[in-house]
Amino acid sequence: MIYSGPNQKLNMEYNPSDHPRASTIFLSKSQNDVRDKRKSLFINNHGTSRRKYSSCSTIFLDDNTVSQPNLKYTIKCVALAIYYHIKNRDTDGGMLLDIFDEKLHPLSKSEVPLDYNQHDPEQKQIYRFVRTLFSAAQLTAECAIVTLVYLERLLTYAEMDICPGNWKRIVLGAILLASKVWDDQAVWNVDYCQILKDITVEDMNELERQFLELLQFNINVPSSVYAKYYFDLRSLSESNNLSFPLEPLSRDKAQKLEAISRLCDDKYKDVRRAARKRSASTDNLCGIRWVPAILS
Repeated sequence: MIYSGPNQKLNMEYNPSDHPRASTIFLSKSQNDVRDKRKSLFINNHGTSRRKYSSCSTIFLDDNTVSQPNLKYTIKCVALAIYYHIKNRDTDGGMLLDIFDEKLHPLSKSEVPLDYNQHDPEQKQIYRFVRTLFSAAQLTAECAIVTLVYLERLLTYAEMDICPGNWKRIVLGAILLASKVWDDQAVWNVDYCQILKDITVEDMNELERQFLELLQFNINVPSSVYAKYYFDLRSLSESNNLSFPLEPLSRDKAQKLEAISRLCDDKYKDVRRAARKRSASTDNLCGIRWVPAILS
C-alpha cells in the first residue's frame, strides 16, 4: 500500500479519478491561468467574441458528445490538461520514480540533454506526442479521456508530480494501460515498440507493471467519473478559447436527432408501462415510486 495514516485516507475520499463529486485536478490547476487569459482577451478584444450563437434561423451544433467525443479536439484538451499539470505542479516536486525518468529510460537513442528536466514543454509538444501515439495505434477519443483519469489517479495514489523529466513516460504508461482496458482491440506492448522504435518490449512491460502497482491495480473507471472528466475537459476548452467546431444544423442531422429522440421516448414509455404492470400485482398496497438512478 502506498498510502498510510489518516490524512492520506481522507485524501482518497476526494480523489477525482475515483469519485464523481470530486473536482478534477487539471481543472483546478488551470483556474489562475484562465482568469488571466480572460482579462487579457477582454482588454484586447474590448469584450467582443467570435463564438457562434444559435438563432431562430440557424442552430449550431458540434459533433462532440459524451458517448462519441471528437478525437482531434479531445486529444487537444487532454494535452492542455497535461500542460497545466506540469506548469502548475507543486514546488516540492513530490515523489520521483526511476521508471518514469526519461534520463534513465530514454524513449529514443538521441542523447538526452543535461537540462531535460528544467524546461516545461509547450502545449503543442505534448499534443504532438499524444497525437502520434493515438494515430499510430488507432486509439479512440474515449481512450484519451481514460488516459487522463489514469494519469490523475497515478499522481494522487503515488503522491508525485508530472514534470519535464517524466511527463512522456507517465503519459505513455497511461495510454498503454487505457488502450488495453478501454479499446476492444487492445494494442500490445510490442506494437508500441514499432511506434517508438528505440524502446524495448522489456522496458514497456516494466513500465506497465509498475504503473499498475502504483494504481494499486485499480483500473476501474465508473461511467460517472468518465462523464465528469468529459465535461470538465469541455469546460477547459471553453475557458481556453479552444471551442469544438460548430456547424449549422442540417435537415438530415435534425431528422436523425428527431428519430433518436423518438426512439428514446418510446423506450421510456415501455419502461413506464412495465412498471405499472408490475405495480398492479401488489394489490395496490403501494404506488409507483421513481428513484433517481446512480450510474457506476
